[in-house]
Amino acid sequence: MTESLQDKLLEIHRRLCLIFGCPVAYFRALDPLSELVSSLLSHRTRNAASGAAFRALRARWDGGRGGDWAAVRDADPAEVEATIAGVTWPEQKAPRIQAILRRITELRGELSLDFLAELSVEEARAWLEQLPGVGPKTSAAVMSFSSLRRPALPVDSHHHRVAVRTGLIPPSVAVGPSHRILEAQLPPDWTAQQIYDNHEVMMLHGQRVCSYRDPACHRCVLLELCPTGQARMGGEVQARGA
Repeated sequence: MTESLQDKLLEIHRRLCLIFGCPVAYFRALDPLSELVSSLLSHRTRNAASGAAFRALRARWDGGRGGDWAAVRDADPAEVEATIAGVTWPEQKAPRIQAILRRITELRGELSLDFLAELSVEEARAWLEQLPGVGPKTSAAVMSFSSLRRPALPVDSHHHRVAVRTGLIPPSVAVGPSHRILEAQLPPDWTAQQIYDNHEVMMLHGQRVCSYRDPACHRCVLLELCPTGQARMGGEVQARGA
């Protein structure tokens, strides 16, 4: 059957929503600056470790009340690094977070990203991506996951792996460039919730079924749509009426 990539994406989305349940509840509603700090901590780090580091920053400089990011910005870099020691590469993330907080202050005259609500999604993401170390995944996460609740598609490694294996993007496309390709496949009238759902179900499928080392193709609801899975299972898979 010949189909457009958008048709394929929609069918993948439909099947995964049946498994994981859509709409997916948002897991938090941090202000955009706090979401930016959280996203920076999460790079190549398990959620439990990055979450613990985020809470430790809040507890250390603001008693857990909401994050005194100016105090983090102005703190001894060694103290910040020690506080987030549980994440991957704390020696890189501590100075990067402080540099970003300083840069926001320089550009805006205050330490807040609430103004992003007044910009288009494209303008807001471009503004964020001018900051040192902020790429498309982080800018999309800030727009989508924070209290802004704007339509932007983050692509993590699990989401990316499912997209490659099902043929939505070529294997040669890295995570960063994949954002624009996968976003372009989404229906233009999708809401922020629907786009968030798409990221969440793709990520969950990558974590629970389409794993990196040993994907469970035999129980995958996407097998008919997945050339990688069909090749692993020994050839063409007959329609199963999913």
